Amino acid sequence: MTLKQLFAPSDMTEGTPWEKILIFAIPMIIGNIAQQLYSTVDSVVVGKYVGDNALAAVGSAGPIFNLLLVLFIGISTGASVMVAQYFGAKKREDLSRTIGNCITLTGIASIIIMILGALFSRPLLELLDTPASIIDWCTSYLFILSVGIAGCAYYNILCGVLRGLGDSVSALIYLLVATVINIVLDLLFVAKFNMGVSGVAIATVIAQAVSAVLCLIKLRKMATTFDLELHYLKPTAEHSGNIIRLGLPSGLTQAMLSLAMIVVQSLTNSFGEMVIAANVIIMRVDGFAMMPNLSFGTAMTTFAGQNVGAKKFDRVEKGSKQGTILAVTFATTITAIILIFGKYLMGIFTDTAELVDLSSRMMRILAAGYIAMAVTQSLSGVMRGAGDTMTPMWISLATTIAIRVPLAYTIAYLTRTPENPTGSYLCLFISLLTSWVMGAIITSICYLKGNWKKKALS
Repeated sequence: MTLKQLFAPSDMTEGTPWEKILIFAIPMIIGNIAQQLYSTVDSVVVGKYVGDNALAAVGSAGPIFNLLLVLFIGISTGASVMVAQYFGAKKREDLSRTIGNCITLTGIASIIIMILGALFSRPLLELLDTPASIIDWCTSYLFILSVGIAGCAYYNILCGVLRGLGDSVSALIYLLVATVINIVLDLLFVAKFNMGVSGVAIATVIAQAVSAVLCLIKLRKMATTFDLELHYLKPTAEHSGNIIRLGLPSGLTQAMLSLAMIVVQSLTNSFGEMVIAANVIIMRVDGFAMMPNLSFGTAMTTFAGQNVGAKKFDRVEKGSKQGTILAVTFATTITAIILIFGKYLMGIFTDTAELVDLSSRMMRILAAGYIAMAVTQSLSGVMRGAGDTMTPMWISLATTIAIRVPLAYTIAYLTRTPENPTGSYLCLFISLLTSWVMGAIITSICYLKGNWKKKALS
């Protein structure tokens, strides 16, 4: 493969399926790891230079910020599916209009989220009984991220377009550049200028804006694949409608998952600052551990989308099996690393021995769940790529709302003692592991039923 081919759109309707999936997924894994560095570096810098309470503040703001991103999750998912299918079907006009509509919808959504985030961040934090010691930091962090939401939105959505075209390498390069900027600015704003939590938020906003601009420049240069002229930015009922129809289930899923996370965050807050900080560390390590699963899920969406567009369903099924095996292999390796080196990973975030021990104990509970999530993400990716975004939505909602949240509160209630009136903090992670395993089982059953084959765009 030449350097030019590496940065060009990739036709996944030809060649050995597992090779195409792996070549596409590896840059995404590296890129997703780099993207996770955004939030991880934020946590490491504030934990080391400001303190454990600042670390807790950054983590407590996470579920609320994720809730603000639901519109973009929907647009990104719908656009990725349509881009992959139209690219596979060689429909240039539809591809061009889809990308143009996507850019316009993202701009509208950015304005809405900027206003909502700025107005409602603190009321939500107060509703969750966020400790007084960290609520001001949480509020300033969320306010800055909300005001700068456009950079984050356009980066993620334009990367989704590039990936739908089979180009995961360009997105990786731009993200690596932005990650370096983020790390340098984090250290500059916090360690040198003492800007605290606000400093890491500003650094993140600037870095994401840079990556978004780079993605847009790349798309402008892909004139041999589609057209990006001004008249394509005008929303059309058909293309905007399809983006919303395909993306709405993923957006609603993310909204409900974020709300569930907020409910669980309220339970987490009841255990005090130490458990809040430990949970932040766990979620940061979890972000890295989950990256291969998410990457293979996206790779399977692109692979399935292009091949469904080309009407090659036998190839979709073959690639589904091979891609899932690859994802499980990666997940098993990560699980082993977590079990062996878990305590060292936790020590990156804090020098507090008690916090390291607490985080390590929690992480060991979750470790095996990453294998289950490899199955869920891969097969859900296939269904989404085929245009069936509803089934993964219902599975996510069922495992989170009907299993995880009730189970967490039930375990907390049943483990209450006079010495520990809020119950055991382990409820947070036992419930999450259970929901992951059930999700893998239900997703496998739905995939094997094969209803997803009927959902392709005409």
